[in-house]
Amino acid sequence: MTYAKRGLDVALRWLCIGLFAALVLIVVWQVFSRQVLNAPSTWSEELAKYVFIWLGLFGAALVFGERGHIAVDALVRKMPERLQRWNAVLGQIVIAAFAVLVLVYGGWQVSELAWNQSMPGLPLKVGWLYLALPLSGVLVLFYTVYHLVALVRGVENATADGEPDAI
Repeated sequence: MTYAKRGLDVALRWLCIGLFAALVLIVVWQVFSRQVLNAPSTWSEELAKYVFIWLGLFGAALVFGERGHIAVDALVRKMPERLQRWNAVLGQIVIAAFAVLVLVYGGWQVSELAWNQSMPGLPLKVGWLYLALPLSGVLVLFYTVYHLVALVRGVENATADGEPDAI
């Protein structure tokens, strides 16, 4: 499972780097065409919006996989080790439920509803935009299961500091 996580981490990093580079190029083109050419691009603003959404969702999944998300754990750190671990397990279960119900299921439903809607400035369907929700939900779910297994086995700390990264 560790090898799959590491491979997924690398793939997601490169995907986010690629999406960020594309976003920069699209926005530079948008500014250049508007300010220098005096002929605003009709597609660049809309594409930049969608690339930004994909980047945000996949970047969030990557940060979640690295346990780099924001956590207010001042109270949890005062608990005994056993309660800290159970609290972390409960948190992972809640996150898994959110990923399955909201991101995967809800995202798939929204994507299906919008699948035949056209984007005004692009030759794509709106469903492609919403497809980022269930895909990122599957990634978050994978990372949740990874961290849940690591917590239960005692390989990962209940708080994100000083943890080994191997199951």
